Amino acid sequence: MGSLNQSARSTSCRGIIPLLLIMALLMGCEAKSEEAAAAPPPPPEVEVVNIAAQPIVLSESFTGRVEAAETVELRPRVSGYIEEVAFEEGELVEEGDLLFQIDPRPYQARVGAAQAELAQARSQSVQAASEAERARVLLGRQAISQEVHDQRQAALSSARAMVNAAEAALETAELDLAYTRITAPVSGRAGRAMVTRGNLANADQSLLTTLVTIDPIHVYFEADEQAAFASHALMVDGESSLKIELGGDQQRQYTGTLDFIDNRLNPGTGTLQFRALLANADGRIRPGEFARVEVPIARLEQALLVDRKAILTDQDRRYVYVIDDDNRAERRQVATGRQMGEQMVITEGLSPGDRVIVNGVQKVFFPGMQVSPQSVATASVEDAQPTLAAREE
Repeated sequence: MGSLNQSARSTSCRGIIPLLLIMALLMGCEAKSEEAAAAPPPPPEVEVVNIAAQPIVLSESFTGRVEAAETVELRPRVSGYIEEVAFEEGELVEEGDLLFQIDPRPYQARVGAAQAELAQARSQSVQAASEAERARVLLGRQAISQEVHDQRQAALSSARAMVNAAEAALETAELDLAYTRITAPVSGRAGRAMVTRGNLANADQSLLTTLVTIDPIHVYFEADEQAAFASHALMVDGESSLKIELGGDQQRQYTGTLDFIDNRLNPGTGTLQFRALLANADGRIRPGEFARVEVPIARLEQALLVDRKAILTDQDRRYVYVIDDDNRAERRQVATGRQMGEQMVITEGLSPGDRVIVNGVQKVFFPGMQVSPQSVATASVEDAQPTLAAREE
């Protein structure tokens, strides 16, 4: 009986010991959890930039259209039936290339007739000259009257005039024959053939095709009065380069050169016309395309730029978070100017040397919050696309 009681006590002790160990472990974990909960979280990491002043050029954006430097509506100078269309529609042609051939046979016949008339006139002129010379000799011998002499001199003058007229008629006939070959007056791209082989083309009336030059090419646009005079003053100082985007496609951005400013404002619209010159050696830019032109209007020597992501809004006010010497985020109200690529011009509220949060602003829950700033490089003016500051949207 005693041995049974001793065995039961041993079994009970073995069951209690594991239970005590489990309770001790649970109490230790709970203590560690309380300590962890009591420790404050580390300050959130944010990316900051040191604001520095830099020179920039402000610009306005205007809408324009691409136009060919030269546009030719090709019309025949003589009438006739089209014998040949010697070009492919839409292809590039060089100055002097044959485009249309009008049936030359009627004009060749006219050249032959004019040549015959000229030969006859020259023959008559030779005879008249001989008779005039004989009359002069006879008059000296008093063998003929003065009247007969004068008549033969007049006949010589008339014969010479007939020669001149025949030569002019031959020249006209040869010119008309040459006009049956219609060649390209300029190098460029040919349009559609409006009159095809076998059809009648009327002189100075029938439109045969159009030619447009492709290199260089022009972009015309109009600026409002205020921007026009500001840009004119700036461009006189050497800012003649313009950023041009075609068709609303950011992949089609070009740099043009201002080469014309109109001499007066349009009284109906109050705008001034400008023209930019674009190189187009590959012919990819075509007349009629829509263009967006950035026109420089002002130069700032000490501009402060901040990434757009750093600027927050509170109703009608804009602000950024600036890091102080204790790495605390302070709210700073700012006034913004024009946009330049992904950056904004700050006109009020910041000074050179301020550290502004550009990434991680969402981690700042209240002004004065402690943060862990990580400095990043400031985007330079040359890295901005486009390089000219555009009007604020």
